[in-house]
Amino acid sequence: MTAHARTYWLTQPCRIRREDNSVRIERADQSPVRIPITDIRDLIAFDYLDINTSAVSLLSRHGVTVHILDHYGNYAGAIGPPEDTSSAHVLRRQAALTGDEDVRLTLGRALISTTASNIRWAMDTDLLDAPLSRLAEQLPTCHTSDQLMGAEGNFRRTAWAVLDTFLPPWLRLEGRSRRPPANAGNAFISYVNSIVYARVLTALRCTPLHPALGFLHADTDRRRNTLALDLAEPFKPLFAERLLRRAAAQKSLRPSDFESDVGNA
Repeated sequence: MTAHARTYWLTQPCRIRREDNSVRIERADQSPVRIPITDIRDLIAFDYLDINTSAVSLLSRHGVTVHILDHYGNYAGAIGPPEDTSSAHVLRRQAALTGDEDVRLTLGRALISTTASNIRWAMDTDLLDAPLSRLAEQLPTCHTSDQLMGAEGNFRRTAWAVLDTFLPPWLRLEGRSRRPPANAGNAFISYVNSIVYARVLTALRCTPLHPALGFLHADTDRRRNTLALDLAEPFKPLFAERLLRRAAAQKSLRPSDFESDVGNA
């Protein structure tokens, strides 16, 4: 991909086909959109997608990843290029570092501290000052990943409860829920978090680092790329919580913006 390449968001059902050295995106009720392959950093699909092998080959050859989100906004998977940026030396060093408990704990503390500070900034309220101070005192005393995650979880639950005080009743989280989210607020958070994760994964695939060899989430999530999860953490509140509070204040979200069925938002 080139330096000026950008992300394209596929928010409608569409077909992706190759046309010479361009990608042709065919939407149901509109004329096809043709995009030069050199203009694409990655594609994020939010709905039904039909893609053939010719298009996949072109995208892969140019290092373009297609990220797929499911109906609830959760990250469902990706169609990605081969790992031609991988390095045996970097992979060995990365594996050695993730196997070093002291390194993992040091990096885990830094990730949690940074994420919590970003939550405080995004929420813009002194109601989180005391919980943030308590977390800073607890982190040095945590000697396992479980203890770190427990301290982080306590802070996040407090932060989400504070966030609810700025939201109208229909947007309140009332506790974090996932897969599927239980209400509109949780659906919004999951949706934005999935986008952040997708962007971090794209960035990681431009480096020799392996996205599956993480530090903080290495023992807690074995199904996803844990380094991408680690690095996405500090960025999530800068978008998800911040945008949700802003949207509530500006009344730019409405219940009709969300779909729900039998207990699923």
